[in-house]
Amino acid sequence: MLTLGWPTIMTNLAQIAIGTTDTLMMGWLGPTDLAAGTLGANLYFGWFVMGIGLVLATSPLLAHTLGARRHSVRECRRIVRQGLWLAGFYCLPVWLVLWNTAAILNAMGQDPALTAAAGDYGRAMMWGLLPALGVIALRSFISALQRPRAAMVVTLLAVGLNAFVNWLLMFGNWGAPALGVMGAGIASTLSNLFMFSALLGFILWDRRFRRYHLLGHFWRPDWIKLRELWRIGLPMGLAMGFEVSGFNAAAFLMGLIDTASLAAHAIALQVASATFMVPMGMAQAATVRVGLAAGAGDAEGVRKAGWTALVLGVGFMAVMALVLLLWPRAIIGVFLDLSHPDSAAVLAHGIGFLAVAAIFQVADGAQVVGAGALRGLKDTRVPMIFAGLGYWGLAIPVGAALAFTGGVGGLGIWIGLALGLAVVAALVTMRWSLRRRLGLLTDMS
Repeated sequence: MLTLGWPTIMTNLAQIAIGTTDTLMMGWLGPTDLAAGTLGANLYFGWFVMGIGLVLATSPLLAHTLGARRHSVRECRRIVRQGLWLAGFYCLPVWLVLWNTAAILNAMGQDPALTAAAGDYGRAMMWGLLPALGVIALRSFISALQRPRAAMVVTLLAVGLNAFVNWLLMFGNWGAPALGVMGAGIASTLSNLFMFSALLGFILWDRRFRRYHLLGHFWRPDWIKLRELWRIGLPMGLAMGFEVSGFNAAAFLMGLIDTASLAAHAIALQVASATFMVPMGMAQAATVRVGLAAGAGDAEGVRKAGWTALVLGVGFMAVMALVLLLWPRAIIGVFLDLSHPDSAAVLAHGIGFLAVAAIFQVADGAQVVGAGALRGLKDTRVPMIFAGLGYWGLAIPVGAALAFTGGVGGLGIWIGLALGLAVVAALVTMRWSLRRRLGLLTDMS
């Protein structure tokens, strides 16, 4: 599990480092720019994560195919090719939404002083969506073949590229135009284009991957495989969409409170997202290992893979909870100049948000790894229902009530999120335990 998981974890951390770098450097521009960038990023990120869930359907299908060893070369090519098609179909309507970022944020009652810059950021980011989702399909392919290190190297290089282009375009260095938060969006798009091109180039060059001829007959539609990917991927995308849209709704609710709360939320969420990448990597490894075992009909292998990933993911998050509780000021100081007069209010809110984030770390680890293990069994519909209930049935209504009716402010929103995560974690873990005891290795409708 660790052999497969650690390069995946490092790739996830490098991926989130692109967003972290944007947040960090927007913080250097000032709290107002950080708040504007947060609004634009939240709208983009919600659609991006839903697309990830959709395209990640390639992962369990590839694992089952390789585990069963039936026509694996041709089947893997069909799965990856239609995964790329699915990404393209998904991006068409999402581009239309992101092009109108500013109008959407204005309609939601956000501060007009922030929405113009947020709109520029969304329009710059939107063109990187398709290559970013293409990377997910290619990563699923090399992970299913248990060779994920190439993705790690490519993503680490992209982090450096993103930071350099940010430095040029956000601040106008070396004679470049000073574009502010829009420059961060352009940098992220270029980084996504680089990752897709580099990873595809490696797959076409490497001897072991080359024999799959992934681009063979690329323009030929395969409607049967596309429907299968849609059937498995749509619940995955919706489940991930429920989660990230819950956090996005939290950001929009923060924007209705004040700019300091929104900026503090951006920092706390970025930190929580960074720690989340480790159990998410374990979840992706669990999908592959569980899927390979399920494809081979190995019930004991399924059991070992799932519980190993759960123990590793939850154990790491317990350590991270202590870090967030013990050193919140130092963590926030990485993102803000604490001597800036506007930073005092952000710091005060951020310390409280990180305390709540520490509490839900363990639950967050359990729910994502449990969902990953279930994906290895192609079990995606019921976890989707769990996510909808947890985030939109509990987290957002409770958080909004505490924040606005209970007078708790932004801290109430984070308490609601913690409650929703805890409920989803409990339900997902119970379902995995039930399936393991019953020895069910196929999808449960």
